Amino acid sequence: MAIALNLKILALLLSGIGLFLSAWMIIPAPNMALLTLGVGVPEVSPWLLVLNATAGGVSMVGVRHSWLQRLTLGASLVGLLLSAMPLIQMPATQQRIEVAMREALGTNYLEQIPNQLQIQMRSEPFSLTDSFTGINLREVRYTPDIQFASPDGVSLKMDIYRPLQVGKYPAIVVIYGGSWQRGDPKQNADFSRYMAAQGYTVFAIDYRHAPLYRFPAQLDDVLTALAFIRQHGSEYEADPERIALLGRSAGAHLAMLAAYQQSETLPVRAVVSYYGPIDLAEGYANPPRPDPINSRSVLRAFLGGSPAELPDLYQKASPINYAIRPQPPTLLVYGRNEHVVQVRFAQGMYHRLLASGTTAILLDIPWAEHAFDAIFSGPSNQLALYYTERFLAWALRS
Repeated sequence: MAIALNLKILALLLSGIGLFLSAWMIIPAPNMALLTLGVGVPEVSPWLLVLNATAGGVSMVGVRHSWLQRLTLGASLVGLLLSAMPLIQMPATQQRIEVAMREALGTNYLEQIPNQLQIQMRSEPFSLTDSFTGINLREVRYTPDIQFASPDGVSLKMDIYRPLQVGKYPAIVVIYGGSWQRGDPKQNADFSRYMAAQGYTVFAIDYRHAPLYRFPAQLDDVLTALAFIRQHGSEYEADPERIALLGRSAGAHLAMLAAYQQSETLPVRAVVSYYGPIDLAEGYANPPRPDPINSRSVLRAFLGGSPAELPDLYQKASPINYAIRPQPPTLLVYGRNEHVVQVRFAQGMYHRLLASGTTAILLDIPWAEHAFDAIFSGPSNQLALYYTERFLAWALRS
């Protein structure tokens, strides 16, 4: 009797936890504290599948057809369905993105990538095994805290990742996010290590933060870092003629601005935007609902006021305003379930880039939230990583 009661309590507890967590697959986070759940839950969905299935199994043990059993089993089934959403949508999403890649880069784009790189790249867009065991990270050379500038006495540094074998490699400049207000080059280090092992020199760079330093200080710092890499890159085995920029959120915004304003002395071959802001004035006028980061407050801290007060600055700071002429090939990676930088901005940018004659790809992931790649082995990042490494290998080929 005691065992049966304990099993009922365990089933109720497991099903309640599973349903609560799985519900964040569809519930928009109302504030920063809960945004972590909105971001993380889709990325641990394989684990939630196991949790919900276990809860359902436990609920079937003991006395059948009781109201408690029906309640726990029902909760487990709903949780199971919610947590299965990424896996259910994965095949169609893969197919759609593959078509987009081939339309933009050519049906034979993979043939243009050296065989050595293709062998090292991920063999499939999603591996359920990797969701549980993690993506394998090979050993690389790591050189931290290289100072590249000190504007106003602020020491700006970069971390550098290289393959183990000495050589000459294309370069990826990685720019972290954090609402332009926080963060450091050590964020998302797994990605930098992974790409270095694939045959790149990766520069993870720093920049000054708002509100103490307002735009364009951050862009100036990125351009300064690019000039440093252009001058000293060979010391770190980087080919200065083959540089791509990749940023996340605020860092993606800066990556696009830097790539789209490049000069002949700072050539950029390609740019990758992971959920970066695109149209700042429109983002201020029509923030997401709910708005977990208080977008207007973030933009005022970054730029010093509202679009009504600083229209020219908002125009200068919005990447979409530079998509009026051919730009470097651009990969836009966004979650369709975004509640920070809405996917509609990426869709508008994608069409604007195409109209300008720019090679552009929109990789939108139906279940993903902002900062989805914080969980490196999650379904969203596996999918993004698979196509990002192919895009970069194509763009930075000799």
